[in-house]
Amino acid sequence: MKLKKLLSLKGWSTVLRGTWKYLSSPRVAIGDKLLFTIPALLYWVLPDVMPFMPVDDIGVSMLLMAWFVSRMDRKYPSLRSGR
Repeated sequence: MKLKKLLSLKGWSTVLRGTWKYLSSPRVAIGDKLLFTIPALLYWVLPDVMPFMPVDDIGVSMLLMAWFVSRMDRKYPSLRSGR
């Protein structure tokens, strides 16, 4: 995700909609869904694993969502989020 999109509200609304679309789609493989959910859940449950990272849980989750959506857009172009 480019810096300009990273700082825009429209960019993040696209990421949030895309994340939900890919996680709820039956056409996306379960392994791909777990590639996002496992690290996100582990970071929320075990934030003390990285005690010297001053990044909030929401920030890490949003960056993980942006990575997940961009990866799924490339892998599943027919489900591409509204851009």
